[in-house]
Amino acid sequence: MAQLIKDREVHVDTWQALDLTEDDHAETVTLPLGETIFPLAVWRSRQAEIIARGERIGLLLQADDTVEEIAADLPRFALVAVNFPRFVDGRGYSTASLLRQRYGYRGELRAVGDVLHDQLFYLARVGFDSYALKNGKNAAHALTAGFSTFRDSYQAASDQPQPWFRRRA
Repeated sequence: MAQLIKDREVHVDTWQALDLTEDDHAETVTLPLGETIFPLAVWRSRQAEIIARGERIGLLLQADDTVEEIAADLPRFALVAVNFPRFVDGRGYSTASLLRQRYGYRGELRAVGDVLHDQLFYLARVGFDSYALKNGKNAAHALTAGFSTFRDSYQAASDQPQPWFRRRA
């Protein structure tokens, strides 16, 4: 089970992810009760049913999903999880930046998948505020080493909208 870091503390994850197997179809898969992170295909095909449940809604975006297609639905999501299929796949950083800066998403933004402590500083810079570490990784080590890679940043980003030269004055 992945360890969850949220607000720079280890937390118990109250959300469950709906994983589609090869035999499952978005239109017919059984929807679990409770706070669920739905794959985009399930959201697209069963949006009205999911909303009618009256529960907080989470959405899982894969690396090749585009933010533009769900931009109008963003206020409905309490959580958006962005999957990093491999450590070296950086498309999730762009997705997070778009969600925060262009579309103004203010809910929980979670990095999931192949998430390692080496990425935490950079993930926070683009707007992630929770991180489901890859199975087997040490959350205590990630907290001490992951966010302190650099003391300060020169560029503006989601976590610091002012560049360094503006802050130093």
